[in-house]
Amino acid sequence: MAEFCEEAFDVLKVDKRDYVPTTLEDEVRVDKLVSDLLHRFYEEIQQTGMSPEQATALAGAADYFTRDFVVSIKQRSIFDERAGIVRQFAGNWYIVNTMEPLIDEIEGYLAGVREFYRFLYGHQLISLKFLQAIEAECSELDYYAGRIESFWDIVGDGYLTWEKECTLKD
Repeated sequence: MAEFCEEAFDVLKVDKRDYVPTTLEDEVRVDKLVSDLLHRFYEEIQQTGMSPEQATALAGAADYFTRDFVVSIKQRSIFDERAGIVRQFAGNWYIVNTMEPLIDEIEGYLAGVREFYRFLYGHQLISLKFLQAIEAECSELDYYAGRIESFWDIVGDGYLTWEKECTLKD
């Protein structure tokens, strides 16, 4: 796990209740809070010696997952500790919503997700159990590659069967 330089930054104070989107209009407010938190993540990972380019790639990947998927599509808080959210993202939503889904691209997104949730754990904002679930889901690259292959193999009305295996429904 990445180590963070605590001295360089003020203590991160977050009221997790503020990150729960309750209405469509409220989603804009939550989106801004998550964006601010991602900026903090970006700054802190650079303090570990990471280049701005690497930090941008990780923060951008975490941004896509948290703001576009978790907040906007799932309408959840990024602190909602329900396992399976990464699997839904990489094993379904990304594949269906990307013109040419690629496992290398998924791998890049998952690297950002993993590091962002390590950052949250480092600030005691999520539990170790949830971090471990996130990390496990981020490591299932063979599964996600198989999901891409099986997506391209869908014929007729086979989409419903494909979707059911890794559904977006909670």
